[in-house]
Amino acid sequence: MSNTKDGSKRQLRREQIRRKEMRSRYTAIGFITLGAIFIAFLFIYPNFKPIGAISTPVAISRSNVKFNAVGDLNAPVKIDEYSDFQCPFCRNFTDTTEASLVEKFVTSGKVYFVYHTFGEYIGSESGAAAEAAYCAGDQEKFWEMHDMLFANQSGENAGTFSDRYLTAMAEKLSLDMTVFKSCYNGNNYKDLIAQDAKDGQAAGVKATPSFVISYSVNGAVKTKLIEGAQTIDVFQTDIESALAEMGK
Repeated sequence: MSNTKDGSKRQLRREQIRRKEMRSRYTAIGFITLGAIFIAFLFIYPNFKPIGAISTPVAISRSNVKFNAVGDLNAPVKIDEYSDFQCPFCRNFTDTTEASLVEKFVTSGKVYFVYHTFGEYIGSESGAAAEAAYCAGDQEKFWEMHDMLFANQSGENAGTFSDRYLTAMAEKLSLDMTVFKSCYNGNNYKDLIAQDAKDGQAAGVKATPSFVISYSVNGAVKTKLIEGAQTIDVFQTDIESALAEMGK
């Protein structure tokens, strides 16, 4: 009789342990499932959340526009900007200095100005925004996209320059969306964006924005590097100094 009772108790304990293990297993599975759903939500939600209003930039008057360049190709001074569309200092240059630089020196034929991206300097969205700008350039709207990207800049790698937002910006610019999407989705400018970064590094660029001023004196090419979102006075001093050195 005693053996029968002991056996029943052991069986009851085993059943209790088994049920406890099952509850623990189900609880663990539940937490893992919830975690997986949460992670999936983080990736999926940005593709479905509504796109906010896209800001329209203040237009900058630019002459002799050709793709990512503006001004006279034969101007005595050339300025190569290396920039990142996610960089707040780059936006500051566009907002406060670029229009004056174009008006005073580009329009007058003294400066040939070229905008270059700087690879994925800040992150993947930097490369995506650069791709969008160059693809817009295929439809002669590089600078319009350039201005719109800076006008809608909001944090770094925060989803502002996700595929959906960049596509919405292209639509706002009335681009041929079939052509744009083919270019953008095909990463047509991936190599150019990578080359931008290499060229900038070779010129001594370490951060954005940076500007390489180049000019020729008696056949010898001279360069000067301007770092940061400087005022028009800084550019004016260096440009006029270069022109004086050339005797212009």
